[in-house]
Amino acid sequence: MMTSNFARNNIEKFPNAVSIARSFRWFKGRRYSQLAPSRDLFTKYLSGMVNEMEYAIEYQRETLNKLDPTKVFEELGFDVVLLCWEAPGKFCHRRLVAEWLEEALSIEVPEYMPRKI
Repeated sequence: MMTSNFARNNIEKFPNAVSIARSFRWFKGRRYSQLAPSRDLFTKYLSGMVNEMEYAIEYQRETLNKLDPTKVFEELGFDVVLLCWEAPGKFCHRRLVAEWLEEALSIEVPEYMPRKI
């Protein structure tokens, strides 16, 4: 399991990619909407009504606390790549999900970083 973003060159590399984003526009692959942030939380974050820390706390409360990490991992599969929109290194909910799974299951969920040539 890893995380990445919706960059088209990443999508082509990952036939096992799964969107955990609120919207997915052109992405035609698998979705796991249970991990998508609520529209309300997403809107508050985009408008600056909540900061990153407040977002993380609220996302944990309204989304992750309602899910069983073992079940989520089993449903997604060990070789999945979780996708959302933010570029690597930017604050995003996919890394909150990764940290949640890492802590709960004692696994590593790295961010895919393309090699620079």
